[in-house]
Order: sequence, then structure tokens, then C-alpha cells
Amino acid sequence: MSRNKKIIITAVLLAALVILSRFLSIKTPITKISFAFVPTCLCAVWLGPKWTVLLNVLGDLIGATLFPTGPFFPGYTVSTAIAGLIYGLLLYKKDEDSVSDKIFALRTVIAVVLVAVIVNMGLNTLWTSMTSGKAFTVLFASRVVKQLVMIPVHIIVILFVERVLRKPFNTYIRTENE
Repeated sequence: MSRNKKIIITAVLLAALVILSRFLSIKTPITKISFAFVPTCLCAVWLGPKWTVLLNVLGDLIGATLFPTGPFFPGYTVSTAIAGLIYGLLLYKKDEDSVSDKIFALRTVIAVVLVAVIVNMGLNTLWTSMTSGKAFTVLFASRVVKQLVMIPVHIIVILFVERVLRKPFNTYIRTENE
């Protein structure tokens, strides 16, 4: 795939990420529910870890600059970069034929669980505790419940969206005029 196509795909996913994260999400002082993980995961599947980290960092910086929901805290940018790296390393389909649907489903489960534990329950709870002054253990308890509910939702959504968009994406990258 040409670099120009990668930039175009990343730009479209970046716009979707900012919209889903900043406008189509439910925010409370201690947690946020959104489908902003979808563009991240699609970037991870199609373009790999480098582009996914770039997408997430740019999405966080653009969202925080243009549509702030509070003061900027760089810890959340680190979290989103780590989530992008995890998704990119585990979900990237460099060669479409080399990854069966069963293996991809297993890698999706592993990626979602790692992001939930390391990033969402670990780092983001730490950052929220630091910025809000609330006890880590109190925040952690509510985040565990949220993650137990959201992990299956994330897995199902990622597998469904990737499967639905696989053919249009493959058609786009195989067009003659790269």
C-alpha cells in the first residue's frame, strides 16, 4: 500500500476518532464510555503499530486542543499511545492470508484484555486519581466493573466491524492508481 493511501486512511480514522471520542461519548468525572476504540482498532488491523500510535497521539492532542473537556494532562496521551501500540502489535494483518479468523479473534481478545487491564484499569485510573485527588482504590473498583462489562462489547464490535469493512478496504488498497 502506498504511503499516500496510508495517510488518507489515517486522516479519515483520525476524524472519526475525534468525533467519537469528543462528541459521541458519555463522560462522567471518573469514567468515559465511547466507541473511539473502533478507529484505533481498524488502524491497527490495516496499518500496524506505528500508524496506530500516531493516530491515537494525534487524536488525543487534537481533541484536547480543539475540544477540551478539562485541563490537558500528558498521562492520558501516554495511555492512548500504549493502547495504540498494543492494538497495533496484536491486530495488524500485514498479510491478509496469513491470519485466520480464529487466530485474529484470539489476538483480538488478548489485545482488548491487555488494553483494559494495563491502560484503562491501570494507567488511566492512576491519572484520574492524580488529577481528581480521589483515592486510587475507589476509582479502581468502579473501573473494574466498567471493564468487565465493556471487554465483551469491544471484542464483538471489533470483530464485526473488521469483518464488514474487510472487503471494501481490500478493494480500496488494490485500486490501480496508487
